[in-house]
Amino acid sequence: MHLGELQDILRRTYLDRDAGRGRDATFRWMVEEVGELSRALRDEDPAALLHEFGDVLAWLASLATLCGVDLERAAARYASGCPRCAVVPCGCARR
Repeated sequence: MHLGELQDILRRTYLDRDAGRGRDATFRWMVEEVGELSRALRDEDPAALLHEFGDVLAWLASLATLCGVDLERAAARYASGCPRCAVVPCGCARR
């Protein structure tokens, strides 16, 4: 599935709910899912990781839709590798 397809299906499925909740509350839900992903990373649970990565991605797509951001366009920033040096792997000095 492409990011645009994901964003479209989530928009069609959840836009009314997300719009009613608003951007701030949707962002907080996404952050809660990131916390659940953090626990799955600590527990090294493959099933939980798959689930939580999916949830974080879904909430990110919902938030992007509410903000009018096309995730395909946002991801295109990385199409040539590092957006700063355009090299794969990144050739920038480590921070």
